[in-house]
Amino acid sequence: MTAMSTLSRSALDVGSLVEREQDLAALEAAFERAAAGQGCLAVVTAEAGGGKTSLIERFCAERPTSTNVLRGTCDALFTARPLGPIHDVALEVGPALAGLLLAEPTPYQVAAALLEELRRDQVTVLVIEDAHWADEATLDVIRLLARRVATAHVLIVLSYRDEAVDASHPLRVLLGEVASSVSVTRVAPAPLSRDAVARLADPYGVDADGLHALTGGNPFFVTEVLESGGEQMPATVRDAVLARAARLTPEARQVLDAVSVATPHAEWWLVNALAGETDSGVDECLGSGMLVAVDAGVAFRHELARLAIVESITAARRVNLHRTALRTLVSRADSRRDLARIAHHADAAGDADAVLEFARAAGVHASSVSAHREAAEQFARALRYSHGLPPDERAELLKLRSRECYLADQSEEAIAALRSAAACYRELGDPIREGDALSRLGLILWCPGRGREGRIVAAEAVALLEQHPPGRELAGAYGVESFVLAAVPDADRATRAAQRSLELAESLGDADVLCEALLRIGRREVGDDRERGLATIDRAEALARKCGLEDVVADAYLTRAYVATDADDHDAARAAIEDGLTYCRTHGVDLIELYLLANLAVLELAVCRWPEAVETAMVVLGRREVSTFPRTLALSVLARVRARRGDPDVLPLLAEGQALAEPTGELWRLAPVAEAAAEAAWLRGDAAHAREATQAALDLAVSVGEAGVATCLQSWRRRAGVVEPRRGPAVGHYALELTGEPAAAAARWSERGRPYEAALALADVGDEQSLRGAHAALKELGARAPATVVAGRLRALGVRDIPRGPRPATRGNAAGLTARESEILALLAQGLRNAEIAQQLFLSTRTVGHHVSAILRKLHAETRGEAVAKAATLGLLSN
Repeated sequence: MTAMSTLSRSALDVGSLVEREQDLAALEAAFERAAAGQGCLAVVTAEAGGGKTSLIERFCAERPTSTNVLRGTCDALFTARPLGPIHDVALEVGPALAGLLLAEPTPYQVAAALLEELRRDQVTVLVIEDAHWADEATLDVIRLLARRVATAHVLIVLSYRDEAVDASHPLRVLLGEVASSVSVTRVAPAPLSRDAVARLADPYGVDADGLHALTGGNPFFVTEVLESGGEQMPATVRDAVLARAARLTPEARQVLDAVSVATPHAEWWLVNALAGETDSGVDECLGSGMLVAVDAGVAFRHELARLAIVESITAARRVNLHRTALRTLVSRADSRRDLARIAHHADAAGDADAVLEFARAAGVHASSVSAHREAAEQFARALRYSHGLPPDERAELLKLRSRECYLADQSEEAIAALRSAAACYRELGDPIREGDALSRLGLILWCPGRGREGRIVAAEAVALLEQHPPGRELAGAYGVESFVLAAVPDADRATRAAQRSLELAESLGDADVLCEALLRIGRREVGDDRERGLATIDRAEALARKCGLEDVVADAYLTRAYVATDADDHDAARAAIEDGLTYCRTHGVDLIELYLLANLAVLELAVCRWPEAVETAMVVLGRREVSTFPRTLALSVLARVRARRGDPDVLPLLAEGQALAEPTGELWRLAPVAEAAAEAAWLRGDAAHAREATQAALDLAVSVGEAGVATCLQSWRRRAGVVEPRRGPAVGHYALELTGEPAAAAARWSERGRPYEAALALADVGDEQSLRGAHAALKELGARAPATVVAGRLRALGVRDIPRGPRPATRGNAAGLTARESEILALLAQGLRNAEIAQQLFLSTRTVGHHVSAILRKLHAETRGEAVAKAATLGLLSN
């Protein structure tokens, strides 16, 4: 290196962390909490080139020598390597974790083993960089770790690009979910100011204003432009990177090209294979600062530089490099093969045979560690090269992709894959496998609200399969038909189909189909004999575990939650939901997790934990998945909480829920929205709308004999002022209200642990004492709108000493904020820092920090300023 280049590297290495004192201080404070046994999470986020890695490197370098620093990086592959950063960490913590990773463990097992390594006497900093590229299994491990390090000497540091993570990104969802269980510090390095850029540019005689305007203060861009060494300032950062590369010798440029295709880094043996044994070329690249040394190899200092180099290589050379990388990786011993990495190079090399072999194998491996999204992508990669395959082999790939998409709640993709699989079997003249594909398709069609289409397809599958000797395919088709008919509901036909499925599965001894049939039978048995039904569900779950059917195991938890919720057995319902969520998150069953969360929101609404109900509903609504039933439930819950509190924006929620439910013609979807609409109409005094909003659901409930649902809807209509004769028998929770026994109904609701419904029933008794009791109970619950209705009834009786109702000031509840959080939000709007808020409210700074984290999460904001801006938009800061 020349003297000038030595000076420039030194200046930039020091200058790269200018204006980062506050960011380092925030990480230091998080480290001190971890050292005190208060494990926490630090999130470092900025745009690409924003200085995340440099900041983390400086922070880690300054740790005491007794600190255990572990680092892993998520891969910038076309499809992420499952558990990639955990493999990196395993190299540093010893053979136990590395050995476990070879055994295709679940995320729960990985998290438990890693936590065991982290729970040492020394303080541990676990760094996961580029989490925006994290695979599903890695995110599950992080989620589990974050929930369990609160009492450990552990600081988890995650870095990600903020522009790569939108509101529905799995990482964003993860951060929202764990914020309630672990202290979260958010560090967002800002772009460099004009003064900072001037300090860096001064040794080069470069115009600081022009450099700042060109780079926007992005530290990496600034560095690359200055390092380009040209007399003229490059027009783009890409030009700056290429200008630096142009100064290298041909041997060094050959190394640079080789490493650019070898993501996430290039081991020494791979560099030698791609560029030849050229130590001088490697040394030159390292000396120039374009490459940095990593464990057993080299890597680009920044992903943007790698992209600039790889895009500058001719297409032919790039393909040849990928082919060489493919041959080299395949030649490694089987135990050391990285299937996802091999599939990446096979795809880039356009090697169809290798893609079909290794992408399929990578998909199977990803599925085995519950990385279902990555598995679906690998199967999609294989399918892009499958046109020369026989139809039956292509159909099998399509079925594999469909199942992984289904488990990851990518229903539209799952539907498309199954349609294509069925077409392949039709082309082959194989009606058995065609019918099997159609029956699976009928089930998946239900998820996005296409139940009518699903019932047609399910019936088509049964009709096709019944023309041939009965087998497991027909047993499965009967099971699917049972499910889609139950949603209408058509109870008699659904029960008959379920029984046929069970009988055929038992006669065949087919455990896979049998466990699903048992689960459907168990759902029906609980109506007549709860213990018997639960026992059948237990049997189904045990069999599903034995067969490795993760979605059926998760469905068993969901079924228990339904059963317990219907019986107002709140403890059992919560246990089933919490256990089910743990299972889904450790096994990557996104679809059932979403259903469990929606039902948790319903449960929290029932037991009057309304802030928690709102928070859970917002998690569901933030997922933006294609399954519409959980979203419908979440919209109904959120609308009812807002209506009860007298908060705004109830009608848009109901309108969206109705738009999702009405086209399906299914009572399961129609009833929750209809009940919410009726309640909101009652609180507005709009009897006509209560009638209109519930008519379709009531007619359907009566026609299919769902007397409990019909009773509930008629009770709400009566409360809203709809005068009509009773339709059908009065049964279920609302029977006493519909038969005109409000006092008994109030007592029954109290026994069931439903204080809100008890208060409403008590108000319907109508005498002064009952109305006063109902009014007090509703005030205590924060149900401002119904309390106002009851106060009006008291005034109509001539009562004048009615206690003043809740003031409309607590509008923070529209976002699910507690009273304390609303108070702290108001102080944030005044520009106060945590310490100042703590002093004013007589709280600890740490407690204020927890409240601020909760406010950011509930408002879906990254910064305090963004939270205040959103709060103002929502009217949460009005007096």
